[in-house]
Amino acid sequence: MSDKTPEELKREAAARAKEEAKRKLAERQAAAGQEKEKALSTEPEAAAVDPAEAKKRAAAEAKAKAAEAAKKRAAEKVAEAGGEAAGDDAKAKAIAAAKAKAAAAAKAKAAALAKQAGGEEPAGDDEKAKAIAAAKAKAAAAAKAKAAAAAKAGGAAGGDDEKAKAIAAAKAKAAAAAKARAAAGAKEEAAPQAEAPSKNQPYLDKYTAVIREHLGADVLEESYINRISKDVPTLVVKHDQYYKTMQFLKYNEQLAFDYMSELHATDFVTHMEVYVHLFSYRNRQSVAVRVKLDRNEPKLPSVAKVWEGANWPEREAYDLLGVVFEGHPNLVRILMPDDWIGYPLRKDYEPFDVEV
Repeated sequence: MSDKTPEELKREAAARAKEEAKRKLAERQAAAGQEKEKALSTEPEAAAVDPAEAKKRAAAEAKAKAAEAAKKRAAEKVAEAGGEAAGDDAKAKAIAAAKAKAAAAAKAKAAALAKQAGGEEPAGDDEKAKAIAAAKAKAAAAAKAKAAAAAKAGGAAGGDDEKAKAIAAAKAKAAAAAKARAAAGAKEEAAPQAEAPSKNQPYLDKYTAVIREHLGADVLEESYINRISKDVPTLVVKHDQYYKTMQFLKYNEQLAFDYMSELHATDFVTHMEVYVHLFSYRNRQSVAVRVKLDRNEPKLPSVAKVWEGANWPEREAYDLLGVVFEGHPNLVRILMPDDWIGYPLRKDYEPFDVEV
Protein backbone atom coordinates (compact mmCIF):
# COMPACT_ATOMS: atom_id res chain seq x y z
CA MET A 1 0.00 0.00 0.00
CA SER A 2 1.38 3.41 -0.98
CA ASP A 3 2.17 6.03 1.67
CA LYS A 4 1.27 8.94 -0.65
CA THR A 5 -1.58 11.15 0.23
CA PRO A 6 -4.61 11.53 -2.06
CA GLU A 7 -3.47 14.99 -3.10
CA GLU A 8 -0.12 13.63 -4.23
CA LEU A 9 -1.78 10.83 -6.15
CA LYS A 10 -4.03 13.36 -7.93
CA ARG A 11 -1.05 15.53 -8.90
CA GLU A 12 0.82 12.53 -10.29
CA ALA A 13 -2.23 11.45 -12.34
CA ALA A 14 -2.63 14.99 -13.71
CA ALA A 15 1.02 15.09 -14.69
CA ARG A 16 0.77 11.77 -16.50
CA ALA A 17 -2.32 12.92 -18.37
CA LYS A 18 -0.61 16.13 -19.38
CA GLU A 19 2.43 14.25 -20.68
CA GLU A 20 0.16 11.91 -22.66
CA ALA A 21 -1.70 14.86 -24.23
CA LYS A 22 1.58 16.52 -25.22
CA ARG A 23 2.72 13.27 -26.82
CA LYS A 24 -0.47 12.91 -28.86
CA LEU A 25 -0.32 16.56 -29.97
CA ALA A 26 3.27 16.11 -31.11
CA GLU A 27 2.28 13.01 -33.09
CA ARG A 28 -0.59 14.87 -34.81
CA GLN A 29 1.65 17.80 -35.68
CA ALA A 30 4.29 15.47 -37.09
CA ALA A 31 1.70 13.70 -39.23
CA ALA A 32 0.34 17.01 -40.51
CA GLY A 33 3.83 18.16 -41.41
CA GLN A 34 4.48 14.98 -43.36
CA GLU A 35 1.23 15.42 -45.34
CA LYS A 36 2.06 19.03 -46.13
CA GLU A 37 5.57 18.08 -47.32
CA LYS A 38 4.05 15.35 -49.48
CA ALA A 39 1.56 17.78 -51.00
CA LEU A 40 4.24 20.37 -51.69
CA SER A 41 6.60 17.82 -53.18
CA THR A 42 3.89 16.70 -55.63
CA GLU A 43 3.78 18.77 -58.88
CA PRO A 44 0.04 19.26 -59.78
CA GLU A 45 -0.79 18.87 -63.35
CA ALA A 46 -3.06 21.87 -63.22
CA ALA A 47 -0.24 24.05 -61.85
CA ALA A 48 1.64 23.42 -65.05
CA VAL A 49 -1.14 25.09 -66.99
CA ASP A 50 0.02 28.40 -68.31
CA PRO A 51 -2.49 31.20 -67.46
CA ALA A 52 -1.77 32.91 -70.76
CA GLU A 53 -2.55 29.69 -72.62
CA ALA A 54 -5.86 29.36 -70.76
CA LYS A 55 -6.77 32.92 -71.70
CA LYS A 56 -5.95 32.23 -75.34
CA ARG A 57 -8.17 29.14 -75.35
CA ALA A 58 -11.03 31.04 -73.76
CA ALA A 59 -10.62 33.87 -76.25
CA ALA A 60 -10.58 31.39 -79.16
CA GLU A 61 -13.77 29.73 -77.89
CA ALA A 62 -15.49 33.10 -77.44
CA LYS A 63 -14.38 34.16 -80.93
CA ALA A 64 -15.74 30.95 -82.47
CA LYS A 65 -19.06 31.45 -80.68
CA ALA A 66 -19.20 35.08 -81.83
CA ALA A 67 -18.49 33.99 -85.42
CA GLU A 68 -21.28 31.42 -85.23
CA ALA A 69 -23.67 34.04 -83.83
CA ALA A 70 -22.68 36.47 -86.60
CA LYS A 71 -23.30 33.75 -89.19
CA LYS A 72 -26.76 33.11 -87.80
CA ARG A 73 -27.51 36.83 -87.74
CA ALA A 74 -26.46 37.10 -91.41
CA ALA A 75 -28.77 34.21 -92.33
CA GLU A 76 -31.62 35.81 -90.43
CA LYS A 77 -31.01 39.12 -92.19
CA VAL A 78 -31.15 37.36 -95.58
CA ALA A 79 -34.49 35.83 -94.55
CA GLU A 80 -35.70 39.24 -93.44
CA ALA A 81 -34.80 40.71 -96.86
CA GLY A 82 -37.21 38.14 -98.37
CA GLY A 83 -40.20 39.71 -96.63
CA GLU A 84 -40.03 38.94 -92.89
CA ALA A 85 -42.28 41.08 -90.70
CA ALA A 86 -41.10 43.72 -88.24
CA GLY A 87 -41.92 41.36 -85.37
CA ASP A 88 -39.49 38.75 -86.78
CA ASP A 89 -36.76 41.44 -87.06
CA ALA A 90 -37.14 42.30 -83.40
CA LYS A 91 -37.11 38.62 -82.51
CA ALA A 92 -33.82 38.04 -84.43
CA LYS A 93 -32.19 41.04 -82.75
CA ALA A 94 -33.24 39.82 -79.31
CA ILE A 95 -31.86 36.32 -79.99
CA ALA A 96 -28.56 37.72 -81.33
CA ALA A 97 -28.16 39.99 -78.31
CA ALA A 98 -28.82 37.11 -75.92
CA LYS A 99 -26.30 34.92 -77.69
CA ALA A 100 -23.64 37.67 -77.62
CA LYS A 101 -24.27 38.20 -73.92
CA ALA A 102 -23.99 34.46 -73.26
CA ALA A 103 -20.68 34.31 -75.21
CA ALA A 104 -19.29 37.22 -73.19
CA ALA A 105 -20.30 35.53 -69.95
CA ALA A 106 -18.65 32.29 -71.04
CA LYS A 107 -15.47 34.18 -71.94
CA ALA A 108 -15.37 35.91 -68.55
CA LYS A 109 -15.86 32.63 -66.68
CA ALA A 110 -13.12 30.94 -68.72
CA ALA A 111 -10.73 33.79 -67.88
CA ALA A 112 -11.55 33.49 -64.21
CA LEU A 113 -10.89 29.76 -64.29
CA ALA A 114 -7.56 30.34 -66.05
CA LYS A 115 -6.57 32.87 -63.40
CA GLN A 116 -7.53 30.48 -60.66
CA ALA A 117 -5.38 27.78 -62.29
CA GLY A 118 -2.20 29.91 -61.66
CA GLY A 119 -2.97 30.55 -57.94
CA GLU A 120 -0.56 30.08 -55.06
CA GLU A 121 -2.42 27.23 -53.31
CA PRO A 122 -3.14 24.61 -55.92
CA ALA A 123 -5.40 21.72 -55.05
CA GLY A 124 -4.83 18.07 -55.96
CA ASP A 125 -4.67 17.07 -59.63
CA ASP A 126 -7.98 15.20 -59.69
CA GLU A 127 -9.88 17.72 -57.63
CA LYS A 128 -8.66 20.67 -59.72
CA ALA A 129 -9.45 18.95 -63.03
CA LYS A 130 -12.92 18.10 -61.76
CA ALA A 131 -13.46 21.67 -60.58
CA ILE A 132 -12.40 23.10 -63.95
CA ALA A 133 -14.63 20.67 -65.88
CA ALA A 134 -17.58 21.38 -63.58
CA ALA A 135 -17.09 25.12 -63.96
CA LYS A 136 -16.95 24.84 -67.75
CA ALA A 137 -20.07 22.67 -67.80
CA LYS A 138 -21.85 25.09 -65.50
CA ALA A 139 -20.88 28.07 -67.68
CA ALA A 140 -22.03 26.26 -70.84
CA ALA A 141 -25.33 25.32 -69.20
CA ALA A 142 -25.87 28.92 -68.04
CA ALA A 143 -25.12 30.26 -71.52
CA LYS A 144 -27.50 27.74 -73.07
CA ALA A 145 -30.24 28.61 -70.57
CA LYS A 146 -29.82 32.35 -71.23
CA ALA A 147 -29.93 31.82 -74.98
CA ALA A 148 -33.08 29.69 -74.64
CA ALA A 149 -34.70 32.32 -72.41
CA ALA A 150 -33.82 35.07 -74.88
CA ALA A 151 -35.18 33.02 -77.76
CA LYS A 152 -38.36 32.35 -75.82
CA ALA A 153 -38.73 36.06 -75.02
CA GLY A 154 -38.24 36.92 -78.67
CA GLY A 155 -40.74 34.23 -79.67
CA ALA A 156 -43.24 35.58 -77.16
CA ALA A 157 -42.84 39.07 -78.61
CA GLY A 158 -43.26 37.70 -82.14
CA GLY A 159 -46.16 35.56 -80.95
CA ASP A 160 -47.87 38.61 -79.46
CA ASP A 161 -47.53 40.40 -82.80
CA GLU A 162 -48.90 37.40 -84.67
CA LYS A 163 -51.71 37.03 -82.15
CA ALA A 164 -52.63 40.69 -82.52
CA LYS A 165 -52.62 40.33 -86.30
CA ALA A 166 -54.78 37.20 -86.08
CA ILE A 167 -57.26 38.95 -83.77
CA ALA A 168 -57.45 41.96 -86.07
CA ALA A 169 -58.00 39.68 -89.08
CA ALA A 170 -60.72 37.75 -87.22
CA LYS A 171 -62.47 40.97 -86.23
CA ALA A 172 -62.33 42.25 -89.79
CA LYS A 173 -63.71 38.94 -91.05
CA ALA A 174 -66.52 38.95 -88.45
CA ALA A 175 -67.41 42.55 -89.33
CA ALA A 176 -67.53 41.67 -93.03
CA ALA A 177 -69.73 38.63 -92.29
CA ALA A 178 -72.08 40.73 -90.14
CA LYS A 179 -72.27 43.35 -92.86
CA ALA A 180 -73.06 40.67 -95.44
CA ARG A 181 -75.77 39.18 -93.21
CA ALA A 182 -77.28 42.61 -92.62
CA ALA A 183 -77.26 43.28 -96.35
CA ALA A 184 -78.85 39.90 -97.03
CA GLY A 185 -81.49 40.54 -94.35
CA ALA A 186 -82.26 43.97 -95.78
CA LYS A 187 -82.53 42.45 -99.22
CA GLU A 188 -84.90 39.77 -97.96
CA GLU A 189 -87.03 42.40 -96.20
CA ALA A 190 -87.05 44.58 -99.29
CA ALA A 191 -87.95 41.66 -101.55
CA PRO A 192 -89.61 38.87 -99.48
CA GLN A 193 -89.62 35.44 -100.99
CA ALA A 194 -92.78 34.48 -102.81
CA GLU A 195 -94.90 32.07 -100.79
CA ALA A 196 -95.50 28.71 -102.38
CA PRO A 197 -99.01 28.37 -103.82
CA SER A 198 -101.54 26.49 -101.72
CA LYS A 199 -102.72 23.07 -102.82
CA ASN A 200 -106.27 24.42 -102.53
CA GLN A 201 -105.67 27.38 -104.84
CA PRO A 202 -107.17 25.55 -107.86
CA TYR A 203 -110.41 25.00 -105.91
CA LEU A 204 -110.62 28.67 -104.97
CA ASP A 205 -110.03 29.66 -108.57
CA LYS A 206 -112.84 27.29 -109.61
CA TYR A 207 -115.33 28.71 -107.05
CA THR A 208 -114.69 32.34 -107.96
CA ALA A 209 -114.85 31.62 -111.69
CA VAL A 210 -118.21 29.80 -111.40
CA ILE A 211 -119.70 32.53 -109.15
CA ARG A 212 -118.62 35.36 -111.44
CA GLU A 213 -119.87 33.48 -114.47
CA HIS A 214 -123.36 32.99 -113.05
CA LEU A 215 -123.82 35.80 -110.49
CA GLY A 216 -121.54 38.53 -111.81
CA ALA A 217 -118.21 40.06 -110.85
CA ASP A 218 -119.65 42.35 -108.13
CA VAL A 219 -120.80 39.55 -105.81
CA LEU A 220 -117.51 39.04 -103.99
CA GLU A 221 -115.48 41.66 -102.15
CA GLU A 222 -112.42 39.39 -102.16
CA SER A 223 -111.31 35.76 -102.04
CA TYR A 224 -108.19 34.17 -100.51
CA ILE A 225 -106.63 31.04 -99.01
CA ASN A 226 -106.82 31.13 -95.22
CA ARG A 227 -103.32 29.92 -94.28
CA ILE A 228 -104.03 29.83 -90.55
CA SER A 229 -107.14 27.66 -91.01
CA LYS A 230 -105.91 24.63 -92.96
CA ASP A 231 -105.68 26.58 -96.23
CA VAL A 232 -109.44 26.67 -96.59
CA PRO A 233 -110.66 28.67 -99.66
CA THR A 234 -112.47 31.74 -98.29
CA LEU A 235 -115.01 34.01 -99.99
CA VAL A 236 -115.88 37.47 -98.65
CA VAL A 237 -119.43 38.11 -99.91
CA LYS A 238 -121.10 41.50 -100.12
CA HIS A 239 -123.88 42.01 -97.60
CA ASP A 240 -126.66 42.49 -100.14
CA GLN A 241 -125.49 39.43 -102.15
CA TYR A 242 -125.27 37.06 -99.17
CA TYR A 243 -128.49 35.07 -99.45
CA LYS A 244 -128.33 34.69 -103.25
CA THR A 245 -124.71 33.52 -103.06
CA MET A 246 -125.45 31.01 -100.28
CA GLN A 247 -128.26 29.44 -102.34
CA PHE A 248 -125.96 29.26 -105.36
CA LEU A 249 -123.22 27.53 -103.35
CA LYS A 250 -125.62 24.78 -102.37
CA TYR A 251 -127.61 24.18 -105.52
CA ASN A 252 -125.05 24.75 -108.29
CA GLU A 253 -124.02 21.40 -109.81
CA GLN A 254 -120.36 22.32 -109.99
CA LEU A 255 -120.15 23.42 -106.36
CA ALA A 256 -122.82 21.44 -104.45
CA PHE A 257 -122.00 22.53 -100.87
CA ASP A 258 -124.79 20.50 -99.33
CA TYR A 259 -123.64 20.55 -95.69
CA MET A 260 -123.25 23.51 -93.33
CA SER A 261 -120.81 22.52 -90.57
CA GLU A 262 -120.45 25.85 -88.73
CA LEU A 263 -121.96 29.32 -88.35
CA HIS A 264 -120.94 31.94 -85.81
CA ALA A 265 -120.64 35.71 -85.40
CA THR A 266 -117.80 37.89 -84.08
CA ASP A 267 -117.70 41.43 -82.70
CA PHE A 268 -114.71 43.36 -84.15
CA VAL A 269 -115.79 46.63 -82.41
CA THR A 270 -115.74 48.52 -85.74
CA HIS A 271 -118.11 45.99 -87.31
CA MET A 272 -119.47 42.47 -86.93
CA GLU A 273 -118.96 39.44 -89.11
CA VAL A 274 -120.81 36.20 -89.70
CA TYR A 275 -118.65 33.24 -90.63
CA VAL A 276 -120.14 30.14 -92.33
CA HIS A 277 -118.26 26.94 -93.14
CA LEU A 278 -119.66 24.64 -95.88
CA PHE A 279 -118.71 21.20 -97.14
CA SER A 280 -119.44 19.33 -100.40
CA TYR A 281 -119.78 15.57 -100.03
CA ARG A 282 -119.81 15.18 -103.81
CA ASN A 283 -116.52 17.05 -104.37
CA ARG A 284 -114.97 16.35 -100.96
CA GLN A 285 -114.07 20.03 -100.63
CA SER A 286 -114.69 22.90 -98.20
CA VAL A 287 -115.36 26.62 -98.50
CA ALA A 288 -115.69 29.40 -95.94
CA VAL A 289 -118.00 32.40 -96.39
CA ARG A 290 -117.58 35.71 -94.56
CA VAL A 291 -119.99 38.65 -94.57
CA LYS A 292 -119.57 41.99 -92.77
CA LEU A 293 -122.42 43.62 -90.80
CA ASP A 294 -123.13 47.08 -89.47
CA ARG A 295 -122.47 46.86 -85.72
CA ASN A 296 -125.18 49.30 -84.80
CA GLU A 297 -127.81 47.39 -86.79
CA PRO A 298 -126.51 43.86 -87.44
CA LYS A 299 -129.04 42.19 -89.73
CA LEU A 300 -128.67 39.35 -92.20
CA PRO A 301 -131.02 37.02 -94.10
CA SER A 302 -131.42 33.64 -92.43
CA VAL A 303 -130.18 30.56 -94.31
CA ALA A 304 -132.09 28.13 -92.06
CA LYS A 305 -134.35 27.33 -95.01
CA VAL A 306 -131.31 26.48 -97.18
CA TRP A 307 -129.52 24.40 -94.51
CA GLU A 308 -131.67 23.28 -91.59
CA GLY A 309 -128.46 23.01 -89.52
CA ALA A 310 -128.27 26.82 -89.46
CA ASN A 311 -131.29 27.08 -87.13
CA TRP A 312 -129.62 26.81 -83.73
CA PRO A 313 -126.29 28.51 -84.67
CA GLU A 314 -128.25 31.57 -85.89
CA ARG A 315 -130.22 31.63 -82.63
CA GLU A 316 -126.94 31.47 -80.67
CA ALA A 317 -125.47 34.40 -82.65
CA TYR A 318 -128.70 36.34 -81.95
CA ASP A 319 -128.68 35.42 -78.22
CA LEU A 320 -125.02 36.33 -77.52
CA LEU A 321 -124.27 39.11 -80.04
CA GLY A 322 -127.67 40.49 -81.10
CA VAL A 323 -127.37 39.58 -84.80
CA VAL A 324 -130.88 39.53 -86.27
CA PHE A 325 -131.39 36.81 -88.90
CA GLU A 326 -134.35 37.94 -90.91
CA GLY A 327 -136.71 35.15 -91.98
CA HIS A 328 -135.60 32.78 -89.23
CA PRO A 329 -138.45 30.41 -88.23
CA ASN A 330 -137.95 30.86 -84.44
CA LEU A 331 -135.46 33.59 -83.56
CA VAL A 332 -135.53 33.49 -79.73
CA ARG A 333 -132.83 33.15 -77.09
CA ILE A 334 -131.29 29.71 -76.81
CA LEU A 335 -128.77 30.07 -73.93
CA MET A 336 -129.78 33.10 -71.87
CA PRO A 337 -133.17 33.62 -70.19
CA ASP A 338 -135.83 35.37 -72.25
CA ASP A 339 -135.76 38.43 -69.96
CA TRP A 340 -131.95 38.80 -70.10
CA ILE A 341 -130.80 42.29 -70.93
CA GLY A 342 -127.90 42.73 -73.33
CA TYR A 343 -125.67 40.45 -75.41
CA PRO A 344 -122.81 38.83 -73.38
CA LEU A 345 -120.30 38.37 -76.25
CA ARG A 346 -120.30 41.99 -77.37
CA LYS A 347 -117.06 43.83 -76.54
CA ASP A 348 -118.97 46.67 -74.80
CA TYR A 349 -121.28 44.40 -72.79
CA GLU A 350 -122.01 45.42 -69.18
CA PRO A 351 -124.27 43.27 -66.95
CA PHE A 352 -127.57 44.90 -66.07
CA ASP A 353 -127.47 43.33 -62.60
CA VAL A 354 -123.86 43.64 -61.35
CA GLU A 355 -124.49 41.13 -58.56
CA VAL A 356 -125.24 38.35 -60.97
